[in-house]
Amino acid sequence: MRKLKFAVAAFATLCLCHGVASARVPSRSKATRASARSDDSSSARASAVDSPVLQRRDSRYRLYPSDEIAVSFPLTPEFNQTVTIEPDGYASLAGAGDVRLAGLTTQQSAASIKAAYAKILHDPIVTVELKNFAKPFFVVTGQVTRPGKYDLRGPTSATEALAIAGGMTGAAKASQGLLFRRVDGGRYQITRINFKRIFDGREHEDTELRPGDMLYVPKNVISQIERFIPSSGFGAYYQMQP
Repeated sequence: MRKLKFAVAAFATLCLCHGVASARVPSRSKATRASARSDDSSSARASAVDSPVLQRRDSRYRLYPSDEIAVSFPLTPEFNQTVTIEPDGYASLAGAGDVRLAGLTTQQSAASIKAAYAKILHDPIVTVELKNFAKPFFVVTGQVTRPGKYDLRGPTSATEALAIAGGMTGAAKASQGLLFRRVDGGRYQITRINFKRIFDGREHEDTELRPGDMLYVPKNVISQIERFIPSSGFGAYYQMQP
């Protein structure tokens, strides 16, 4: 009888332990799944942070010297006027003086004009309309197939400008390209562009042109001394040396 009671007690204990263990298994499974979800969420967040964000180019037209604009004041029409942006980038506004508008969009120009008239008008409403403008252009010169002046019809990079001009000639020094950009006071900002590094994939910054920019591609060393080489060629000239 004692052996029977002992066997029943042992069996009950075994069942109880198995039940506790079985109850704990789902708990661990839930924790594991929660941890996995947490890891996936963290990975997703890290991926979102690491992913590059594409930047949009600003395609809105920006005012340029010689552009003509109509400035309207709906509440005070006596100030309505049509003005031309001068070569220095300023426009002379009746009653407000000179305001720099070159390089601004029409919306930005309206804000600048509003600020200028705030001295004589209370919270004026201003609209700006582009009436006449010179076609934006760029110039490519030097060692290119078709040097000349081209219309700037949209966002155009320096390498795209070279392609429009037919590409570089065999005499070009690709690593010594120059970009001339007009700045205030009639001065030019000169920036070196290494087209060789861009074409080789070693440099990824391809400058975007602005209206009036000029690209210049110089000659390489061989083409610069070519006039001193006999017509029989450089190889023959080299062989004549002692």
